[in-house]
Amino acid sequence: MVFDHPAPFQTLAMEADKKREVIEDLVSFSKAEDFYARIGKAWKRGYLLYGPPGTGKSTMISAMANLLLYDVYDLELTAVQ
Repeated sequence: MVFDHPAPFQTLAMEADKKREVIEDLVSFSKAEDFYARIGKAWKRGYLLYGPPGTGKSTMISAMANLLLYDVYDLELTAVQ
């Protein structure tokens, strides 16, 4: 199922410095695929988001995907057999 949650970074309630840091990291990383290939490293970036329901984890994922123009797929792991 395609994750449809059109939230941009402007809608996130988080410290401005942290928000800017995440955005800069994502933009910098998205432009570095050739660099990673040259040094023989996998071009991957991961973020660990944790917290109780309703704290903005899904909104953060949506903001990241919208910034990078990525598709996000939502899997309900309890439905996987």
